[in-house]
Amino acid sequence: MLVRLNVLLIMEKNQAKKRIEELSSQIEHHNNLYYQGSNPEISDFEFDKLLDELISLENQFPEFLSPFSPTQRVGGSVTKDFKTVVHDAPFLSLSNSYSLEDLTDFDERTRKTVTIPLYVLNSV
Repeated sequence: MLVRLNVLLIMEKNQAKKRIEELSSQIEHHNNLYYQGSNPEISDFEFDKLLDELISLENQFPEFLSPFSPTQRVGGSVTKDFKTVVHDAPFLSLSNSYSLEDLTDFDERTRKTVTIPLYVLNSV
C-alpha cells in the first residue's frame, strides 16, 4: 500500500510540474501579445485564472517554483508605442476585481484619496 501511495505522489508531482510548465508558457505567450503586440487573444479574466492556477500549483509544489516564473515578476516589458501621459489626478487600479464586494472596497479606498472620484468604464 505504501509503495502504491508513493507512486501516486510521484505521478501527481510529475503532473504538477508539467502543468506548471504549460501554464508558464501560456502566460508568457499572453504577456507578449498584451505588452508587446497590444493584441491580447484572451480576456483579463481568463488570464487571471491562468495566473491564479499557476500561483496555486507553485504554492502546493514550491520545489517547482522557478525564479523565471511569470509569478516572480510583473507583466512584461511594454512596447515603445505607448506614450507616457501625466494625469492631473491619481489613477488608481481596480486590479483583479470580479465581484460587487471588490468594487465596493475599491470605491472606499478611492474616496480616502480623492474627494470626488471619477470612474471610467472601458468595455471591450
